Amino acid sequence: MSDITKLILDDHDSFRRRFAALDDANGVDELRAIWEPLAAFLDLHAVAEEEVFYPNLLRRGDDAEDETVDAVGDHNDIRDAVHEAERHPIDSDEWWKAVHDARMANSEHMAEEEDEALADFRRNASAELRDDLGRRFAEFKKAHPGARDLDTGDKDPQGYVNEVEAGFEGHSEGSLGIGSLKGQ
Repeated sequence: MSDITKLILDDHDSFRRRFAALDDANGVDELRAIWEPLAAFLDLHAVAEEEVFYPNLLRRGDDAEDETVDAVGDHNDIRDAVHEAERHPIDSDEWWKAVHDARMANSEHMAEEEDEALADFRRNASAELRDDLGRRFAEFKKAHPGARDLDTGDKDPQGYVNEVEAGFEGHSEGSLGIGSLKGQ
């Protein structure tokens, strides 16, 4: 089974284990061997969620706009800390601070996502859709190993939601295509 919510949870478990492995690492080489793949994985995971998961949550979720704005903002915090770590020598005080910031932002994001967005999506999306999206999520990650070919820069959270919802206009499934009318 490739339910996207389960794949995202699997990634979260991997993040927790990899951050914990940094605590036990000895020396720069061991830190680098753990951190560099972890940093790339954090970037890849965020982009994969923004490409596959969050557009579908916006179509179906009960509180999807707020959850998505929050998640993209969290992704920005994680990206910023990951990219800050890249500016410093591994095992320096500045590097550890940036890694800590990435860890804290990621931990907060995972908790919110697990309790809110993933639960919301499970309530509102069929098992078939979750499996289809899981395959797409896995294929996306496989097609972009190391995330080197992806734009891992920050996104405007509300702009992201507006852009995704604008894409719903004229689509038969796009009941959220009226999202731009909310609040009017």
